[in-house]
Amino acid sequence: MLNPDKIFELKRILQSPKKVVIIPHKNPDGDAIGSTLGLSQILKKLGHDVQIISPNDFPKFLKWMPEAKKIFNADFNPKGAEIGIAQADVLFMLDFNEPSRADQLEDLINNSSAYKVLIDHHQFPQEFDFTYSNTEMPATCEMVWHFAEAMNWTDLVDADIATCLYTGIITDTGNFKFASVKPSTLETAAQLIRHGAEPYKILDYLDTFSESRLKLLSRFLDNIQVFPEYRTALFTMSRDELLENGYQKGDTEGFVNYGLGLEDIVFSVFMADDTQKDMVKISFRSKGNFDCSEVAREHFNGGGHVNASGGRSDKSIEDTVKEFVNLLPNYAEKLENTTI
Repeated sequence: MLNPDKIFELKRILQSPKKVVIIPHKNPDGDAIGSTLGLSQILKKLGHDVQIISPNDFPKFLKWMPEAKKIFNADFNPKGAEIGIAQADVLFMLDFNEPSRADQLEDLINNSSAYKVLIDHHQFPQEFDFTYSNTEMPATCEMVWHFAEAMNWTDLVDADIATCLYTGIITDTGNFKFASVKPSTLETAAQLIRHGAEPYKILDYLDTFSESRLKLLSRFLDNIQVFPEYRTALFTMSRDELLENGYQKGDTEGFVNYGLGLEDIVFSVFMADDTQKDMVKISFRSKGNFDCSEVAREHFNGGGHVNASGGRSDKSIEDTVKEFVNLLPNYAEKLENTTI
């Protein structure tokens, strides 16, 4: 929650121009990109020198967002990222709970002498100089709005900033379909529309598919396995399947949600080979009170939220599937008793 004493402290620090660096998590999604872009534009209006440093590139379908082209990719220029973080007076970490989620930037964050601010909605956050954590919030972008309210910055929110924050909210809530949506989420969305966000235009950008993404979706749906006794749907894609269909970073974003559209399915899982590393990336989604983060955390080196989590496996995709299928009986009772 927001601490009034910490708000006062941060306001004092930001009274004069500062060198500010904002960092999202590795493989940033719409919420990570939206929150960093939205906050960076507010801070620039306040006279600060602001740089967004991302651990790696982000999906093509988000690159239309205002000022997205200004995001610095640490993968392309590690030395530049090192210099930028070392020079920061204030370091904002958005949409991740601990420095390891920023991959190769972890040591740079830990070694930085900057005043560190964490704004995040994931479980088990690490404490920093200023920690604003709320696992009940469906999106970090909503938290950035509440943070701006506490800092008396909302008058600075223009159409571009509102667009960034609105985009993050709808990508992390499935366009308000997920159970994580609260009254405050819709109230925040309404405020952002008042400040110039145009939902129909944003959705048009997000719902426009490349040819490769459409081909991948077709293959993805072909690969479904349904386990009705466990109310579970599983999808897989091998490295060959991804590359043969012209995979580009971000093309499979959101695919895992299709499984939850099946009648009586409450748990959807998508396993895909990483196209560059020998590992399997796993997305988990659930409905109701089934905690998919428990599966991710206890078995697949991951974690996240009750209804949306991620993980990975260093085994082959075939062995990862076997491991998962063998685990399902352990969750049979919870899955059977899940209420929506």
